[in-house]
Amino acid sequence: MNINILNTSEKPIYQQIFDQISAQIIKGELKPGFCLPPIRTAALELRVSIITVKKAWEDLERQGFIYTMVGRGCFVADLSKIDVLSKRDQMIEVKLAKDIEYYKSLGFSLDELIRKIEKYY
Repeated sequence: MNINILNTSEKPIYQQIFDQISAQIIKGELKPGFCLPPIRTAALELRVSIITVKKAWEDLERQGFIYTMVGRGCFVADLSKIDVLSKRDQMIEVKLAKDIEYYKSLGFSLDELIRKIEKYY
C-alpha cells in the first residue's frame, strides 16, 4: 500500500487517502484479503490524525472497498469484475461532473474541453 499526502492540495487528506487506496484496489494492486494497517499505525506512518485515517477507512468500508472483522482488522473486499467496473464508473462520473462544472464556469465549450482532453490523454 502506497499513499502520498499532498499538504498543498485543496482535497482533504482523508479524501486523498480514500482516493489512493480505492484506486489501488480497482487497479488490482491491493488484492482481496489484503490487511490494511491499523488506523493508529497508518496515522503515525502518514503523520496525520487518527480521525483522518478513521474517516478514510469508514468511507472505504461504506463504499464496499474494504470490510472490518472485529478484533482482526480491515481487509480489502473480494470484488467481482462487474463490481470493480461499476465502482470505477461511479468514481469517474463523480469527478468528471465536478470538473466539467468548474470548466463550464470558466467559459470552456464542450469542443474546447474535448480538445484539451485529447491533448493531455
